[in-house]
This record gives sequence, structure tokens and C-alpha cells, in this order.
Amino acid sequence: MVSKNTDAGVSVFKAIDWVTIVIYLVLVSFGAVSIYAASYDFDNASIFDFSESSGKQVMWIALSIVIGFIIMLTDYRIYKTYAYPIYIVVLFVLLVTIFIAPDIKGSHSWLKLGPVSLQPAEFGKFATSLALAKLFDSYNFTLNAKISNYFRALIIVFLPIILILLQSETGSALVYLSFIFVLYREGMSGLVLFSVLCAVTFFVVAVKFAEPLVLGIPAGEFTVFLLIMLTFALMLLFYCRDIIIARNVIYGFVGSGVIVATLVLIGVQVNGYLYFISIMLLGAAYTAIAMFRHRITKFLITIGFALTSVLFLFSVNYVFNNVLQPHQQMRIKVALGIEENLRGAGYNVNQSKIAIGSGGVTGKGFLNGTQTKLKYVPEQHTDFIFCTIGEEEGFIGSTLVLALFLGLILRLIHIAERQRTAFERVYAYCVVSILIFHLGINVGMVIGLCPVIGIPLPFFSYGGSSLWGFTILLFILLRLDAARKERMD
Repeated sequence: MVSKNTDAGVSVFKAIDWVTIVIYLVLVSFGAVSIYAASYDFDNASIFDFSESSGKQVMWIALSIVIGFIIMLTDYRIYKTYAYPIYIVVLFVLLVTIFIAPDIKGSHSWLKLGPVSLQPAEFGKFATSLALAKLFDSYNFTLNAKISNYFRALIIVFLPIILILLQSETGSALVYLSFIFVLYREGMSGLVLFSVLCAVTFFVVAVKFAEPLVLGIPAGEFTVFLLIMLTFALMLLFYCRDIIIARNVIYGFVGSGVIVATLVLIGVQVNGYLYFISIMLLGAAYTAIAMFRHRITKFLITIGFALTSVLFLFSVNYVFNNVLQPHQQMRIKVALGIEENLRGAGYNVNQSKIAIGSGGVTGKGFLNGTQTKLKYVPEQHTDFIFCTIGEEEGFIGSTLVLALFLGLILRLIHIAERQRTAFERVYAYCVVSILIFHLGINVGMVIGLCPVIGIPLPFFSYGGSSLWGFTILLFILLRLDAARKERMD
């Protein structure tokens, strides 16, 4: 549905947020140059050689600009009206992809359309964003109004996650978890984000510190038990706001710890698991008895959090050793510094860090990167494109790129906050969340802070699907924002 009114078309381009457009054009231009540098071939030195990655990326950029132009000329109401049908069509394509996509490095996530390969998961991001925005724009819909509203939102998010996981594309599936920030913005309790943070912390500590043994249990699990006890006491103090119960629980934890430490010093063997489970159950029982004189719900949540944390801790080893694939286990171990494996799973990250480190402050200069020119870094024009920037442009160039992304994200947050309807606001925050997740994970894995999970750097990594997906995601937002100004005129 393209606008037939010429004046309306003109008003769109008057109302468009040109600051965002300029940042977008700068990012994709820098991306094309970086891909040219990463895949530079002395025999085919032209950036417009369409047989090379750089030439193909230039073509993808040109087509992306055309796609953006078409989106801006499209009636903005189409996105809200057809949000659910678009979402259902994309889900169907994701389902079909599982069965007809060829096996590429163990993944069935790419559809072959003649000479072009497309990854439907990249287009699922804007479709899921539209569906989530449509849900929040429903009549009288409030996330906290009833528990079923949470389920409706989570179903929209998790359906594409399940289908993408069935394609054996874990990295792309994890991106959809970024929508949790949107739910938080729209009223979800901060306790959920706190729980996620605790779960990640407990998992990392339990896996990383398997040795030595303390009270007969791994040091990591010992530390997590202490963290659970500390968190339990802090929640009683700041969440339940009961100083007396929190003080008594803290006294109980500290007192029992002193007793156990004394027993260990005099040579008595203490079973760490038995101690921690007993003291947590006693703390929970005391709180349960005391809560009947106070606000029951918050105390039940606090007790449930503590007991769930203990169960989660016991599930860490099982999930790590039985659910995760061997290559996923190795990537996590490498990221946590448990194993180096410089010839295996750690090779990419090690070479990437060497490349970035060799760039220094100012870099080696355009096309002068030795690590990238000699192809030491695998996938350096796709997932590891940031290491090319770090080697050739140095700390200054890397900082400039990150500053551009920060400017884009802050601008999009500003756009989100000035929207007048839930549909536009929620969609805008979906775009922001996806960009932040991609940027954080990609840069994190390139410098060794995150496991390698195959997430591209937006607007930089080589590939038409990624670039088109982000372009559609961004330009739909710009079209909705332009419509806000049109309605004001």
C-alpha cells in the first residue's frame, strides 16, 4: 500500500528523522570499507568487484537504500494493520526452513533462492517487533493487569526462538531474548531482570570455579551458595522491607558460618551440601513463619527466589554437561578462561585479540593490517569484522565506531520516548533492544568477553540478510515516527 498522495510523500521526507538517516548511511559506508579491508585481494583491488565480498556488500547496501525508500513511501498504517499476518507468515517461513534448508556447518537456517541465500531469522526480528507492538497497543492491554498478558507476550517472543533453535541456529535465537528489556520498559517487575542477572552470575561462577574443593564441594558452588544467602538477606531487607526478619536471618547465617568454620579448624569434617541446604531451609522456614504477620506475597516471592536459586545451582552441571553440545561447552570454557584451546574453539578469539591489540592507539593504517591481510582471523569479514577495525584503525577508530552506535541508540531512545501510542513506542524499544544486544554480544565475543555464538555486527558484518533485516527494522521505525509528525500538521 503506497501513498498515492504526492503531497503526503513530500511531507514524509520533511518529517523523517534525518539525524538517524545520516548515522545509518555513515555506518553502512564504514561497514563496506571494513569488509573491503577484511577481504582485500591484491589481484582484485576494486571495492566494486561484484565477485568479491566488498562488491557484493555494496550491492546489498544499494538494495537496502531502495528498500528503505520504499518503506518511507508506504502508508504507515499498514504496519499496524498487518502486524499479526506478517508475523504469522514469517513463522511459517521459519518452520519451512527447518525442512528445506541445506545443511551448512550443522545449521539449517539458510534458504537458497537461485544465486541468493537468505536467512529468515534476520527478518523475524522486525516481524516479532511488530507483533509485540500490536499486542501492547490492544484495547486496555496492560502487562501487569493479569498474568495471561505475560503469557501472550512471551508466546510471541518464544515461538520464533523455538523455530530458530530447531534450525540449530543458537546465536540468532538468543537475540530474541533482548525483548525482555521491552517488557521491562512496559511494566515488567525489575525482579525479573534481577533474577536473570543472578542466573547468569550463578552459572558463570559455578562453571568457572570447579576447583578447589571447599567443605567437599567445588569452590564455584560454595561461592554461589554464599551469594544466594546474601541475596536472600538483601531481598528481605530492601524488597520485603522488614529489618527485623532480615537482621535475624543474617544473624543466623553468620552464626552458623562461625560454628562451621570453628568445626573445620578443630578438624571436624563438615558436608558443605548438607550445611548450605539445611541453613537455607531453616532460613526459609523462619521467614515463612514470620511472614504471616506481614505482607505474605513479597515474602513468598523472596523464599521462592532463594529456593529456586538453589535448584538452579544443582541444575547447572547437568545442563552444561548434558544439554549443551561439546562445541558450545568448549566456547563457554574458552570465554571464561577455563581452557585456552588455541588450535580449536579458542583460535578465532585469540587471533582476533592479537589483531586488535596489534592496532594500538592509532592503528596500522587502512589495508595495512597483517593479521587480517594474511587471513589469520576466520570469518573476519562477517562475525569478526570488528577486529579489522581494531587492527587498522586502532583504539581511536574502534572508539569512533562504538560512538556512532551509541549515538544511534540514544537517538532511537529519544524517538521512542516521543511516540504518542503504545504501538510506536513498543516497536521503537524493540529496535533499540535488538541493536544493543547485537552490539554488546558481537564486540564482546571479538574481544573474548562472551562465547562465540555467531551474531553479526549491525550494518558492518558482510551479508544481505543481516543488512536488509536491520534496514527494514530501522526504516519501519522512521516511517512510524514520520507519521507522528504528519498527524501533528
